[in-house]
Amino acid sequence: MSLIVSTSPHLRSRTDTATLMRDVVIALVPALIASVIIFGFRSLLVVLVSVAAAVLTEYLFEKGCKKPVTIADWSAVVTGVILAYNLPVTIPLWQAALGSIIAILVVKQLFGGLGRNFANPAIVARIVLFLSFSKTMTAWQFPDAVSSATPLALMANGQMDALPSKLNLFLGMQGGCLGEVSALALLLGFAYLMIRGVITWHTPVVFVGTVFLLSWAIGGSADYALCQVLSGGLLLGAIFMATDYVTTPSTKWGQVIFGLGAGLLTILIRQWGNYAEGVSFAILFMNILTPYISKWTRSKPFGGVAA
Repeated sequence: MSLIVSTSPHLRSRTDTATLMRDVVIALVPALIASVIIFGFRSLLVVLVSVAAAVLTEYLFEKGCKKPVTIADWSAVVTGVILAYNLPVTIPLWQAALGSIIAILVVKQLFGGLGRNFANPAIVARIVLFLSFSKTMTAWQFPDAVSSATPLALMANGQMDALPSKLNLFLGMQGGCLGEVSALALLLGFAYLMIRGVITWHTPVVFVGTVFLLSWAIGGSADYALCQVLSGGLLLGAIFMATDYVTTPSTKWGQVIFGLGAGLLTILIRQWGNYAEGVSFAILFMNILTPYISKWTRSKPFGGVAA
């Protein structure tokens, strides 16, 4: 009889990557339903094209490189959905597909696959598309009786009176990317992920709370701060992109620092940058700092020396 000894840790769990990713997909469903109601069935088509391109790219790359095919872990599906949610419903379908190819091939697979990418693939792809196709990436579709400018653009121009009502902002009756507009749908997804234990509250709450408090200080009112929270991609980014296991810190204090930094950068870009929105750029910058934040906040083993 032989005894096989392996290195620690020796913890075992029934939860695997596929289970976690399926939970994320389930949490994203309310936002998809809301986007179809608000923008029409083309929302569903954009999501399907983005997901199909992501899964096919991963399959073909891994087959071509004679690597194990990992599409069954649902991570490519999650990337495709989140990328689609960061696109306007009017986006040409080939651009949505191109974004998924960039996300999976360039940001994920060329860095070694799941667990080795330096940044959230959907965020990088969204920024590349935005910088490359700025016209189509800002071709918003607006629900009936809604101003033909996004809430962030209205606030940047000082047109507070033209903003949709708080109820409309909460429900999603505003211009924007197809998966970001409904705060209600995103919060339902957040509640599901918390109940399932997929994410913790640290990064999303600190991220959103930082934006709220700084907006209140800058704008001079809680009303202005609430409009900032309910507009743009803040909730989508805080809940579904800033909580990525691979590209955000694993320690609790690291997640708090990540949320603080992302919130601060978001406000700096929104208030004084050339773009009305800063969530994607803020998260990408903090993704780059994640290895350092994790190192700085790593706990010291009992009897050991500081990391």
